[in-house]
Amino acid sequence: MAIRMPRIIKKSSTAKDVPKGHCAVYVGEEQRKRFVIPISFLSHSLFQNLLSQAEEEFGFDHPMGGLTIPCREDVFINVTSRLRN
Repeated sequence: MAIRMPRIIKKSSTAKDVPKGHCAVYVGEEQRKRFVIPISFLSHSLFQNLLSQAEEEFGFDHPMGGLTIPCREDVFINVTSRLRN
């Protein structure tokens, strides 16, 4: 069974891919992938849990230069899929 990516979340490769009202995040435990998400996700409690994990692992010094979330990609997609509904 294939995992379907929600339309609001997309893999992105350049800063030009980040529309107004969105932000780029890097997701993954070892291999990091870049996603563009609506900034409204940042205030949801499910997403806040992911941000807490990032704070515990990196503090405010993110090695990628942006917001890095140290969870599996499938977990991130699951959480953000719930926020979309």
